[in-house]
Amino acid sequence: MLKKDLIELCLLQLLTAEDLYGYEILRRIHEGFPGTQESAIYALLRGLCKAGFTVQYEGNTSGGPTRKYYRITDSGREKRDLLFQEWRRLRDALASFGLV
Repeated sequence: MLKKDLIELCLLQLLTAEDLYGYEILRRIHEGFPGTQESAIYALLRGLCKAGFTVQYEGNTSGGPTRKYYRITDSGREKRDLLFQEWRRLRDALASFGLV
């Protein structure tokens, strides 16, 4: 499991709890992956939308620009569960070598 997969897992997990707009997603992902470029995160979000794992919609404006929100889909929940299984297998393998 590579960094891309880990970030996708985190994105999908964040969206499981609530719909979020792009900047809020960036802020939260940067807490765990501070060196990740914003463009890379947005590219992953676009890819998740294109694959049908998330949907994007415009929220209400509050005096500023319209915010683009993201929502996880049922297939996104399935993808999250698969990525989580992969993460557990990797974690267990690393633990068997004394690395976790």
